[in-house]
Amino acid sequence: MTITGAQAKGARGLLNWTRDRLAGASGLSPTAISRFEDGKRWPSPLRLSSIVCALEDAGVEFIAENGGAAGVKLRKGK
Repeated sequence: MTITGAQAKGARGLLNWTRDRLAGASGLSPTAISRFEDGKRWPSPLRLSSIVCALEDAGVEFIAENGGAAGVKLRKGK
């Protein structure tokens, strides 16, 4: 799944995670997370997958509405 830096940042906000926490959970550096969220650098597919998996494992669901707008929410029960 492809997500945007804004979705990653929003997911972190929903989880009350710092960039350092996401970095630890995904195996990336805090700098890599920062650059992705700020739109300065796009991670490789493998690294992006690590970010997505870490956030989904923590209870986040990435969504796309009918019009194609990207979003993020907490899964029910989290």
